[in-house]
Amino acid sequence: MIAFAALRTLLIAAMASGLSFGATRAADDFDLSPQQPGRLHAARNEAAIAAIPGEFKFVTPGKFTIAVSPGGPPLATYATDAKTVVGADPDYAYAIADSLGLTLEIVPVAWIDWPLGLASGKYDAVISNVGVTEQRKEKFDFSTYRQGLHGFFVKSDSPIASIKQPKDAAGLRIIVGAGTNQERILVKWSDQDVAAGLKPIELQYYDDEAASLLALRSGRADVIVQPHAQLVFIAARDKNIKRVGTLSAGWPDRSDVAITTRKGSGLAEALTVATNGLIKDGSYAKILDHWHLSEEALPASETNPPGLPKY
Repeated sequence: MIAFAALRTLLIAAMASGLSFGATRAADDFDLSPQQPGRLHAARNEAAIAAIPGEFKFVTPGKFTIAVSPGGPPLATYATDAKTVVGADPDYAYAIADSLGLTLEIVPVAWIDWPLGLASGKYDAVISNVGVTEQRKEKFDFSTYRQGLHGFFVKSDSPIASIKQPKDAAGLRIIVGAGTNQERILVKWSDQDVAAGLKPIELQYYDDEAASLLALRSGRADVIVQPHAQLVFIAARDKNIKRVGTLSAGWPDRSDVAITTRKGSGLAEALTVATNGLIKDGSYAKILDHWHLSEEALPASETNPPGLPKY
């Protein structure tokens, strides 16, 4: 058991310090240290505190306990000490806890485990890039805090300057994940291009990220489409790809990422008020800018907005 724990720690440390060779090379753009000296501290928001229902009981009195899945920078990852969770989502969670006059408690979880853990009361909320969907709204409440975006990225020397609409992608060779939401959208884009007399989009699929990036760099593909935040970090790490556009996860509508709470717990409205306070005083923009995610900013937080439909 001790040997297994030691091996696990070494593996986590390797991922935190590398992500293939990344953290060191991205150090100028992203701080993945456990100390996080640049983390913003927010002021108490009395309106948000007053919006917490009197009957609501936090998992631990005086603490805001949240689940985060450390899936990778810049959203959430293990720091260089292989145990501290850092990133945009943790920083936002700290600001929300400050607004509520509480101490933050982060519980790292596997992505697949958060719904059961939240429903069973292991934590007060989930702040881990959870998108609002109509199916999830049947079991959970949401307070939005970021746009759900995918990114169009190309080689740094690519002549492609901008992709904003289907016609901009006509005839391009685009790398996309099989079975993903972005694949579904790009199939629709390609159909629109063909209907307009343009060339179809050629979708390409690879087994992993390394193979995808190699295909892009070698010229076998023109564009890669992945969740925007992931590609922001890769661009900073590798210095050889650039963003030429973003794609809403809910195209043609906006799709939002939200703090997730238990259905009917009453906490969602207080979290929405807290987020809007952070937006108003500029703290929110500073957090996103610190992690190079300003493109994902929302004009305002909403409680339980329309989500992605069931497919």
